[in-house]
Amino acid sequence: MHPIAHAATRPDHPAVIMTGSGKQITYGEMEAESNRFAHLLRAHGIGAGDAFAVLLENRLDYFTLIWGSQRAGTMLVPISSRLTAPEAAYIIRDAQAKLLITSGYFAEMLDDIRKECPGLTVLVMDAKELGSDAKDFAAALAAQPPDPIADQSAGMVMLYSSGTTGRPKGIRPAPPEDPDPQAVVPLVGLAVMGAGMPTDGSMVYLSPAPLYHAAPIGWCSVVHRLGGTVVMMEKFDPEEALQAIERYKVTDSQWVPTHFVRFLKLDPAVRTRYDLSSHQRALHAAAPCPVPIKREMIEWWGPIVNEYYAGSESIGMTMIRSADWLTHPGSVGRAIYGTLHVCGPDGAEVGPGEDGLIYFENALLPTYHNDPAKTAEAMHPKGWMTLGDIGHLDADGFLFLTDRKSHMIISGGVNIYPQEIENLLVTHPKVMDAAVIGAPCPDLGEKVVAVVQPKDMAHAGPGLEAELRDFLSASLSKIKMPKLFDFRPDLPREANGKLYKRELRDEFAAKARAEGVAA
Repeated sequence: MHPIAHAATRPDHPAVIMTGSGKQITYGEMEAESNRFAHLLRAHGIGAGDAFAVLLENRLDYFTLIWGSQRAGTMLVPISSRLTAPEAAYIIRDAQAKLLITSGYFAEMLDDIRKECPGLTVLVMDAKELGSDAKDFAAALAAQPPDPIADQSAGMVMLYSSGTTGRPKGIRPAPPEDPDPQAVVPLVGLAVMGAGMPTDGSMVYLSPAPLYHAAPIGWCSVVHRLGGTVVMMEKFDPEEALQAIERYKVTDSQWVPTHFVRFLKLDPAVRTRYDLSSHQRALHAAAPCPVPIKREMIEWWGPIVNEYYAGSESIGMTMIRSADWLTHPGSVGRAIYGTLHVCGPDGAEVGPGEDGLIYFENALLPTYHNDPAKTAEAMHPKGWMTLGDIGHLDADGFLFLTDRKSHMIISGGVNIYPQEIENLLVTHPKVMDAAVIGAPCPDLGEKVVAVVQPKDMAHAGPGLEAELRDFLSASLSKIKMPKLFDFRPDLPREANGKLYKRELRDEFAAKARAEGVAA
């Protein structure tokens, strides 16, 4: 199953529909455009194994790039649209991307990216918005033939996730076992056997999240392999998502817990206004979902809310359907891909109910691009790999997540690593020390909190906070900006330099509980 086959049998079937504009592309059109893009890659000297970067908002053209790369054997490197120019430029350099494809939406960033990446070839969608010197993607694409390239092979996607130093690290996937672009991929089997997605092309899948994330790009690709229609939101809005389910008769969807929270905050009259009877499967992941939130969603949508636990590394997956979750509340399910192992500090497996580091055993394992140390750190002596999460199995083999090994913050389903923010804060002349943590937040799951020790406590207050926000804004995307600054004369740091962040997290968690916010 592959879009190539669906384009041959159902060329007029919609492959993608945008909810805001109503624009759509059929399988036949997507096939031709993808072939043209594969030719375009070759025209720019980008062969099998070479990387190119994509900095785009949610739009139809993204799928031209995904499926063109998938048949050109190239490495597509998605860049978050939330990043600043220095952050995006670092990824482009680290991935050794030979080409950047972006749009007029990012006009303000492009000059700075070009300065940091001299010689980089850039193709721009909506080029007229960037002036006469911009190379127009549409014109370059139209000049290519719609037939397949002669040397087709399966491409890959390299997603970036922050490393221990705060710098993002590319997750380089294991090469595909079969280089045929139409070869079966594991996620299709998991979608059908685990999530129950249909194979007859009837699926209508709502994707409310940015396409540069692992889950949207992965699941949307699966939908196309199964011949379904992706209904993509330009930007999430809770009522507009309900409207889309009714309007397009959506059968399947993908969410993060923050979406659920915002759904539940809608006025009851709005929540019940729309016909959701077509909706058969609602997947969610990316962050732990509070038990009361999920329970209320199941009561509203019915037993169609299914959860999975996985990561961008694609080393394994668990899944739990509503019926099992109701008898194992808080669980993320049993393993359906890879073999689970929960190990103590000595590397030995622990028994049911005992917390430990979660590993997946799998024949296909990725590496961290240009970071062998991080790869080695994630590995168990027996060859298993961890995502860095702490949890336990119960007697029935259901997995429960209890903590994270690192200090990673998950805010609105987005992973944020505090080290990068701390490293910037301590370079400010008025800051002596800083710790960045995640504190409970009813809307985002966690909010970013900066605990700052000023060089002089007389500077503490709104004036310094404003100064620090302005200082950070040049280098940090908005999602990483602290929601709260807390000034204090010292931090809980040991003489050897170790910072006891647990004390700070526990303190803010206790405050949240006192205020009625679930920690």
